Order: sequence, then C-alpha cells, then structure tokens
Amino acid sequence: MCGRYASSRRPEDLIEEFEVVESRVPVPLAADYNVAPTKEVYAVVERPPRTGEEGEEQPPQRQLRVFTWGLVPSWAKDPAIGSRMINARMETVAAKPAYKRAFAVRRCLLPADGYFEWYPTSQTTSRGKPVKQPFFIRPRDHGVLAMAGLYEIWRDPSRGDDDPDRFRWTCTVITTQAEDSLGHIHDRMPLMVERDRWAQWLDPRVPGELSLLVPAAPGSLEAYPVSTRVGNVANNGPELIEPLPLEEVVS
Repeated sequence: MCGRYASSRRPEDLIEEFEVVESRVPVPLAADYNVAPTKEVYAVVERPPRTGEEGEEQPPQRQLRVFTWGLVPSWAKDPAIGSRMINARMETVAAKPAYKRAFAVRRCLLPADGYFEWYPTSQTTSRGKPVKQPFFIRPRDHGVLAMAGLYEIWRDPSRGDDDPDRFRWTCTVITTQAEDSLGHIHDRMPLMVERDRWAQWLDPRVPGELSLLVPAAPGSLEAYPVSTRVGNVANNGPELIEPLPLEEVVS
C-alpha cells in the first residue's frame, strides 16, 4: 500500500510541470514531507468539456486542484469511509463498486516527491512484533512522481445548496505489485503514469484503460532508510526524507 508520501513542490512548479491551464487552488498548501490519509493534497485533473456560446463542445481543461486523500464514493452515507480508501488495487479497480465509476471518468494524477514504506526488521518489540524501518522511495533523478489516482465528488447532505463547502473532493492512489528491486521492502507500490500518457489518462471523454498504468521502470527509483520519526504524523519537515546514517538503521 501507499500510506505516506512527500509533496513539497509549489503550485506554480506543478502548473508548469503538468501543463496546467487553470489553477483551482484557493490557498497554496505548505510543503508536506509527511502526507497522511485525510490530509489535503494536490491533484491534476481534466474536467469534462464545457459547451461554448455557439453550442460547440469545448475540450476539457487541465486543472490543479486540492483534494482530501481518502476517497469518499458519491453514494457514501458517512464521509469517514474515506480514511479506509486511500488506495485502490489495480487488480480490482475497474470492477469494485467503490472505484469503478471514478475509474471510468474521474481519473487524476497525484504529484509526489516520493513515498514511504516500512520494512519489518529482525528486531522485535517488547510485544514480540517486528520493529519496522521506514524507507523513502523516490525517482533516482529527483523528479516528480505522477502517481495514478481516482477522485470523487461527495455531496454533503447536511449543507445547503448555497454553501460553497457542500461538495467534498476526495482521491485515492492506485497501487500494484512492487517491482523486484523494491519488493523486498513492501509488496505493493503506487502506479505511475508516464508523461506521454497523461493526456489519455486524464481525459474524461475516454474510458479508463489499465494499459496506461505502469509500475516505475526497474532502476528508475531509489530507496533508502529514513528516521522513524516519519511514523508520527505530527512530525514534518525535510529532515524526514534525509538518508539515515548507517549506524542508526534498524536491521
């Protein structure tokens, strides 16, 4: 699974990187080196075509938006379900009721510096459970990860039609089996969308295609141990993604 990641890019950098034509970011998010479920995150989407003045169909606009991480299906009665829906498995995403509608027409890219996974070591706690060492996994060239995601728009029935907060925009990360060089850390990893496939993946006018999604190419990512402080969501800052000195690594 992908349960934590880092996202430190400024919106203006993401607008340039992803060729966004419209920013729907009311207030820039602070750099976050410990993104956890239910936090706000940046997402790149293409919204359905608008009808022009002459009635002609307009192409969808690529937008940068802020979503809450943890997808809430449109039919959900309680938005708390989102905290359990931070990941969607590639193997079932096109058929599972919670995700299939979004997979059909509401796909997004979730920019990240990298993500965290925890490796169970040979050491054990006082309760006999393995002590886990966190690793940070990022592009070897330090570029932006374009994680494949889905989003939903949930209508809050407790808010009036004139309430600007009546709609909740939420998202999930699509995961797959980890490639060999990372599988020893964790058996799952986020799926990536390569640059030349962004337009097709985001276009709401075409059905979702699993063939557009790929694990990161072998050798394109690097993984290294980081401080266990990342395990506490209250901790934040660039020090969380700094390589841990060898003498401090739990083995």
